[in-house]
Amino acid sequence: MTLTAGPSTAAGPARAGRREWTALGVLMLPLLLVSMDVSVLYFAIPSIAADLRPGATQQLWILDMYGFVLAGLLVTMGSLGDRVGRRRLLLLGAALFGAASVAAAYAHSPGALIGARALLGVAGACLMPSTLALIRTLFQDPAQRAKAVTLWTTVMASGISLGPVVSGALLEHFWWGSVFLINLPAMVLLLVLAPLLLAESKGAAGRGRFDLAGAALSLAALLPVIHGIKELAKDGWAPVPALGIAVGLLLGVVFVRRQARLDHPMIDLRLVRTPAYGGSLLVNLLAMVATVGFAVFLTQYLQSVLGQSPLEAALWSLVPAGGVMVAAPVAAVLAQRVDRAHVMGGGFLVAAAGFGWLATIDRATPFWVVLVGSAVYAAGLVSAMTLANELALGAAPPERAGAAAAVLESGSELGGALGMAVLGSIGAAVYTAAMPSSAPPAARETLGGALGSAPAVVDAARSAFVEAMSGAALGAALLMLLAGVVSVVSLRGRQV
Repeated sequence: MTLTAGPSTAAGPARAGRREWTALGVLMLPLLLVSMDVSVLYFAIPSIAADLRPGATQQLWILDMYGFVLAGLLVTMGSLGDRVGRRRLLLLGAALFGAASVAAAYAHSPGALIGARALLGVAGACLMPSTLALIRTLFQDPAQRAKAVTLWTTVMASGISLGPVVSGALLEHFWWGSVFLINLPAMVLLLVLAPLLLAESKGAAGRGRFDLAGAALSLAALLPVIHGIKELAKDGWAPVPALGIAVGLLLGVVFVRRQARLDHPMIDLRLVRTPAYGGSLLVNLLAMVATVGFAVFLTQYLQSVLGQSPLEAALWSLVPAGGVMVAAPVAAVLAQRVDRAHVMGGGFLVAAAGFGWLATIDRATPFWVVLVGSAVYAAGLVSAMTLANELALGAAPPERAGAAAAVLESGSELGGALGMAVLGSIGAAVYTAAMPSSAPPAARETLGGALGSAPAVVDAARSAFVEAMSGAALGAALLMLLAGVVSVVSLRGRQV
């Protein structure tokens, strides 16, 4: 079966029709659920702990296994989709995601749930690069592709924010397994509609043998780096995670050298070295450093400083999405009239202004001021990220779309881990310096460690945490200014 887009004309590439836009809507279903599963257990973990009685280490793996496997396999699955077919990989991922969701919902032991979460990560790695790569083949017209990528980026960002809200609402009425079963209707719908709406697409790379050794190397390189960064961000300096990062980086060098020698590599290093793709990859990574790194502080601020319930905090955290809904389409339209590098630089400048606004807050700052500052930085960030994703995708040849999308998403995962480490370290240093030396040791380390202390210590800890959040916001603002400079310098004049 083939898709019918509008006919090509001398005026430009074929324009997508109703079928292509309907297909895009279908592709958004797995993307939303895959991104939601990153955060959907935030509220469910107490119920899971009460039912399955996992140990402390098992509980951490229940939370983290999905994200680690997803990040580690993105490059492998993106390259595999280019060879065997992106629609085929999408359908395989949907079937596996549905089956793993059932296994997770009815898991009767911590080990079974960890295994099911690992399978969900494998399925998510099949789905995510396939959705972005299929957009590259569905939409040949740059203006239409810009709208499609804007929707893709918005849905992905929204899914991460919606995960806690959806899980909190479900747990008000159902058992914890319901947070996994909500995946089933969407996956069934995808399995039914995708064969009708999506043509199979694969690249010329399909003629080459799949690089199994490269796939193992990419997994072995990414996992210890991301895991090590997260561990250092959470617990501070320790030799084991630091060694893991070093080993991962070394394996990454081996992986890159191997790719340079192959006739049919998983990653086209020539593409990564082009300014349009490489520059977009870098600014997207910087954007994720700021996004994920600061989100940790904002979540704690809502709950531990303002005293909101988890569900209430999750609902308020959706407010900044309003700025995104307005700004992202406006940025896409502007990029059709103005050099997109300047629009991206402007988006990062807006994000820097939002973070700068938040760097000035204190305990007396009204809540609406924090919400407005958050909406401003989110609007600027997502607008710039959308244009970066679009430019990177347009720079990739259609036959390498899956691998190009996977590298872009792997950069985002790495950026998120770096954000928690870099901004988390800044915040931790400011917090410790702001706490009185007479406070108990646990209270001087984290706000959570202070909450069971005397009222005066808790009050001091909350004030110190707001200072820490301001320090992290200042760090994020500087990163956004850097991203803006990189955008204008490296991407000026680059076309999709």
